[in-house]
Amino acid sequence: MGAHQSARAKTTTWLTPPELIEKLGPFDMDPCAAPSPRPWPTAARHVELPEDGLTAEWTGHVWLNPPYSFAAWTWLEKLAAHGDGIALVFARTETAGFVREVWGKAAGLLFLHGRLHFHHADGTRAAANSGAPSVLVAYGDWAAERLMTAEINGTYVPLRSANDEIRGQG
Repeated sequence: MGAHQSARAKTTTWLTPPELIEKLGPFDMDPCAAPSPRPWPTAARHVELPEDGLTAEWTGHVWLNPPYSFAAWTWLEKLAAHGDGIALVFARTETAGFVREVWGKAAGLLFLHGRLHFHHADGTRAAANSGAPSVLVAYGDWAAERLMTAEINGTYVPLRSANDEIRGQG
């Protein structure tokens, strides 16, 4: 879902490009799913408002495109604790939230080359790109493997495995 915010934006619902989901999935759960009807599934189970995805029980491989605000770090904190999934966020590597919830907890990162074009709720591709670089964040070994093997144009950076200390700090 995500709230990719802009002064000109007429919506806060921005769908993940379907080719990313196809290349990374399948996923068992999306706790931040766009409202129904959605033009394509992101997971077997979609949690959408009014149900609160943060308080829902998370199971299996999770796909997470959180609201793009300071709240994103709360979603990433829950995904890190769950330990099995992939998140799509802006690559704002210098922020306190990124340092706390990504650098210190993720198994790997895939920095996407170029800027994404998200989609509107009806499935049409947005005319403009997202306005910032994006990164896929893997929590857990399954997710890291998906980022390493998916044919997505980007640079993969391994950070840790479930049984390792953060690489370089072991």
